[in-house]
Amino acid sequence: MNGRVDYLVTEEEINLFRGPSGLGFNIVGGTDQQYVSNDTGIYVSRIKEDGAAAQDGRLQEGDKILSVNGQDLKNLLHQDAVDLFRNAGSAVSLKVQHRVQVQNGPLGHRGEGEPSGVPVAMVLVPLLAVAMAAAWVIMRYRQRL
Repeated sequence: MNGRVDYLVTEEEINLFRGPSGLGFNIVGGTDQQYVSNDTGIYVSRIKEDGAAAQDGRLQEGDKILSVNGQDLKNLLHQDAVDLFRNAGSAVSLKVQHRVQVQNGPLGHRGEGEPSGVPVAMVLVPLLAVAMAAAWVIMRYRQRL
């Protein structure tokens, strides 16, 4: 492997309704508390069980929140971001950036112990069908002798 980690970055608009326990997630980051090196963004650190975010299911730990109700979260102190969430109202629109790690390196190479990506059933079922057909042909041929 080349040691490089590649990510697929997507953005999504997520609308949540504040529940009894708030929006149901915690945040980290800000200009005074960088969570990611050289990035002052605001990130989801924890999804609270049974909270609004958990019930919606789209927001994930590690997601970067780009805006709240259209207000950009760039260059904010952590407490200012917290205050923005607290004062966002009951219906909150989040613009979120998801980062998904993708495979890197040659497609044909797999390390020891890594799955090949081909389900076992896709190999075994046709193999078993051929074996059964061959056994049937042999049995029919033997009966004629």
